[in-house]
Amino acid sequence: MSYRLAVATCPDVATAESIAAVLVRGRLAACVNILPGARSVYEWEGKVEVDEECVLLMKTRQDRFRALEEAVVANHPYELPEVIAVSIEDGLAGYLKWIDEVVTPEESQ
Repeated sequence: MSYRLAVATCPDVATAESIAAVLVRGRLAACVNILPGARSVYEWEGKVEVDEECVLLMKTRQDRFRALEEAVVANHPYELPEVIAVSIEDGLAGYLKWIDEVVTPEESQ
């Protein structure tokens, strides 16, 4: 099985908690960590912007990443939300097994 650590940013804790609940209840993520207090500096529409945001760290299986991505976008207030992912190359076997148990395969949806 392959796993992903997906990352997204949200404008505030309430939005982050709402998206995290959708993902966990929908069995698209086994766990979502919410890290408030991130300061994001980026260019948008020709201007450098600085915003306080929350970072979501979402643990999922690779085969469910696209569904997770769609759920984040559908529930996010940004015009173009950040949703990126990196492969989890290794991890505690019991934790990875737990991800398998919690994240529902697409065919059982």
